[in-house]
Amino acid sequence: MAYGTLEIEHHGAVRRILLARDAQRNAQSQQMLDELMAAFDDAARDDTVNAVVLGGKGAHFSAGHDLKQAQAERANFTVEERWAYEELRYFDYSMRIWDFPKPTIAQVQGACVAGGFMIANMCDLVVAGESAFFSDPVGHTLGAAATEVLIHPWVMGARKAKEMLYTGGKLSAQEAHAIGMVNRVVPDAELADAALALAQQIAKAPPFGLRLIKRSINRTLDAQGLRTALAAHFDTHQLSHLSEGFLTARDRGLASAIQKNPASA
Repeated sequence: MAYGTLEIEHHGAVRRILLARDAQRNAQSQQMLDELMAAFDDAARDDTVNAVVLGGKGAHFSAGHDLKQAQAERANFTVEERWAYEELRYFDYSMRIWDFPKPTIAQVQGACVAGGFMIANMCDLVVAGESAFFSDPVGHTLGAAATEVLIHPWVMGARKAKEMLYTGGKLSAQEAHAIGMVNRVVPDAELADAALALAQQIAKAPPFGLRLIKRSINRTLDAQGLRTALAAHFDTHQLSHLSEGFLTARDRGLASAIQKNPASA
């Protein structure tokens, strides 16, 4: 399949999927999200693929959802229309990455913001370049209750998640590594090779055993309430679209949040 917003690399038993809208800091358009799921589905079906690396071309992993497209096409969605759109492309697509039957590695450099933070942290492992930073500033920029999938406390702990979300601030690659959210930090020039080497090492293991290990670890988190908590937050996030803060941001222009967001600089 040919993709307009992704680049696909084949490295033996490893498939690398690259977000490829680098001129837009890999902002996630509807087309990109749909193509991303198609690429993951293709990798799931391909028995020659034992592990997947998810990365971004250019200086940034992803600056989040494409707010310019949102402003142009969805600013005046009804509650029902917004719910249906975001349930599929933001929540369900993210959970499909979380449930992907093969090991996944996020390869992160530069901005990993909001929707970018969300999809990177649905991966099993994260390898970050030294330039990487993580942020979800939408409570400040959009008046929204974080992103649609509140994976934050599960990957960084409740206190650090509250600090990041309350302040709209950034977490460096080194800080993310110190709290266990990132597995490895490497120089940016070595990032692609480091992520690939880790994926190739993982891909040497028998694939069915890896699949069962992943399922058991994810079920451990489910037993602690992860899936129920994420689903409950999605409802809360939708409610925040009716708040004065969000409506003010919408009327001002959602795309202006790109400039307001200090993490996008």
